[in-house]
Formats: sequence, structure tokens, C-alpha cells
Amino acid sequence: MLTVSGIAIGVIYGLIGMGYALIFKATSVVNFAHGEIMMLISYMAFSIASSWTLPFWGLLLVCVFISAIVGLVIERVFIRPMLGQDVFSTVMVTIGLAVMIRAVVVLIWGADPLLLPTDIGDSGVEFGLVFLYTSQLYAIGLLAFCVLGMWVFLRFSRMGVAMRATAARETTALLMGINVTHVYAIAWAIAAVIAGISGVLLGTIYGLGPDLWTQGLRAFPAVILGGLDSVFGAAISGILIGVLENLSEGYIGQGLKEISGFLVILVVLMIRPYGLFGTPEIERV
Repeated sequence: MLTVSGIAIGVIYGLIGMGYALIFKATSVVNFAHGEIMMLISYMAFSIASSWTLPFWGLLLVCVFISAIVGLVIERVFIRPMLGQDVFSTVMVTIGLAVMIRAVVVLIWGADPLLLPTDIGDSGVEFGLVFLYTSQLYAIGLLAFCVLGMWVFLRFSRMGVAMRATAARETTALLMGINVTHVYAIAWAIAAVIAGISGVLLGTIYGLGPDLWTQGLRAFPAVILGGLDSVFGAAISGILIGVLENLSEGYIGQGLKEISGFLVILVVLMIRPYGLFGTPEIERV
């Protein structure tokens, strides 16, 4: 039971981690506002669901569209002016953006917990002694879909190939005629879409609150474990982190759920700093 519930939250960690890894793979920047972007879109989903009666998949499609716009706006307004600056400065911009989004969410929607109204409610399916909510099953299916979609995109599409080329050698990509700013914009848009999907799922399963951004922080160990530059490694490692959190709390003690993922970060950084599926820095340059 602990393992199954760990997988259920782990798939959302995996989705969030994919967004982190995609931004880093394309831009070499860790987006510390990723959890806040996810929270912002989940609150937007609440406003949409409260104003219009939409089925879950209709709400999700609307949020995907809005997420892409949010990602493009953030990249154009906050990230593109930082092109050519050192990575540390861009990371500080994402931290400032994170603080700003938290304030905006509380200012607009308040600090009280909210429920994201969807038509799937508390329905679920029993598998023997295990009960999974419909939203958790959707999360598992959406992670599989996103992993497959990202693999096809990065492997076969022209933009995906350009993104991989930019991640490998940005200067060479520029010399080959690749529009790097366009690549960055697409990467931020896709990462925001993944964040939006994660936010809708989290809001459906656990509800909304001004601390929802912490789920993005708790997913960060998955990115370190899988490798900052490995989108697929982050997806797989998210499940591992989710299971580890549940097992550590269930078998060792209360409170370990919140810190077990970060203990993994410490171990991984000491033994294999580029993660289980990441590429050593010497091979990336």
C-alpha cells in the first residue's frame, strides 16, 4: 500500500522534475520558479473551473494552452533580457520570479485552502487491497504520455534536434544557423505546460493552498537523482523519490517523508553528482 501510494505521488514528482530538467537541458539554468509557475497555473485552473462547467480533460486542455502562454511570457519578459549574462544572475532572476508569483497568488486568490472542482471528484478504482483515485490513475497515464511525447519530440522533430544541439554546444548551434532564442522560448513553454499539468493534478488530488509551490521543491531531489540534464531520468527518479518518501515514513518514523528526498541529494552529489542518467559535465563541453 505504501509503495502504491508512493508511486501515485511519485509520478507527479516525475512530471515536475521533467520541467526542471528540460529548462536546464536547453538553457543550463535551474529554474527555481518552476514550483511557483505550477501553483499559479493550478489557481488559474481553479478560476476557470469555478466560472465554467468543464470536464476534467477539457479543463486540462485549456490549462495546457494557458500554460504555454505563461511560459512564453515569462521567457520573453524575464529570461530573454538575461541572455549573455552569467548563469548565476539568471538563477537569481528565477528566485525573484518565484517570490513574486507567491505574492501574486495570495493577493488574487487569498491564503485559504481551496478545492479544485472537477467532475472526477473522489471516484477511484480498487485493485485488491489497494484503492487508487481516478486522478491518480490519470497522473500515471499522463506521465507515460509526457515521457513518450518528449522522447518523440527530442528525437525526431526539427525543434527537438535543435534543442539537443543547443544544449550540447550553444556556440556551434548558433554557427549552424539555429535560432537559440526561439529554442529557449519553446523550452520554457513546454516546461510550463508540464508544470500546468502537474498543478491541475495536484489541485484535483490534494487541493490548493499558498504552500503548493513546496511540491515543486520536494520534486527537486528527483531531478538531482535522475540527472539535471536528463528529462527521462527525472521522470523515473520522481517515482523512486515518491516511494522512498512513503517507505521512510511508514517504516522508520514520522517526519522523514519531508527530508528523505533531500538526504538522497546529499548522497547523490557526493557519489554521482551528475545523477543516475545524467551526462558528466566533461562530456557536455
